[in-house]
Amino acid sequence: MAKKDVEELLIKGGEDEPFRQKYNIAKDKAEFIALAKVDGYEFTEEELDAVLRSSGDSFASFGNPPKRAIWW
Repeated sequence: MAKKDVEELLIKGGEDEPFRQKYNIAKDKAEFIALAKVDGYEFTEEELDAVLRSSGDSFASFGNPPKRAIWW
């Protein structure tokens, strides 16, 4: 279930710019996961890392305003 939640969040972020921007400004994974929980997504940092690793994505933030290259 948690892997599915991570994937659904990454897909929604890829399709919905305001949603994505909210997550792009998260300072770290803990804040990112807390935002996700408020939106109804349940997963741990380890589960997020596993999905990102399997897709070859990095959680690193870049640019101004901040962006992440994790969105599907």
